[in-house]
Amino acid sequence: MRFRPIILTLLLSLCATKAAIATEQAPDAAAAATPAFQRYTAAAGELVDQAMSYLGIRYRFGGTSPETGLDCSGLVMNVFRNAIGLDLPRTAAEMARMGENIGRQELKPGDLVFFNTMRRAFSHVGIYLGDGQFVHAPSSGGMVRVESMGNSYWATRFNGARRLVEDDSGSSSLVLAR
Repeated sequence: MRFRPIILTLLLSLCATKAAIATEQAPDAAAAATPAFQRYTAAAGELVDQAMSYLGIRYRFGGTSPETGLDCSGLVMNVFRNAIGLDLPRTAAEMARMGENIGRQELKPGDLVFFNTMRRAFSHVGIYLGDGQFVHAPSSGGMVRVESMGNSYWATRFNGARRLVEDDSGSSSLVLAR
């Protein structure tokens, strides 16, 4: 029992040392260490933050509520509504008809990524986070989670991506389908 105060003191010292080192780093070094998805626009940041708040919510086919479970499009609907006030259609296929079609190399955080998981185009949707990662509600028995688009399962099923929000001017606006 008397080791607890010693361990606590050591942990506090370690935290203080790390904080001091972090404040001494040059601003350029800190910016370089910041993950790509943290360096984008306000709307994208809101979308990413909101999406990450759903991690661990269980999957439920047809689910549109975090309390009872979400499917992939239910997750995306909730994120866009709560983050930027944009109401999206119910299904992944309907969402795929919105916004601007973009290539994999053009992806930015907040873009929608689509996959063929049910032998039909645009049967699964997630939200791109940056650095090749996306958040989604997978399948039965799963939970909302982050995965790599480089994973062989997702890489072979990638269908395309859409950009729904453009935020170059500091204010988000819906990108119309082209």
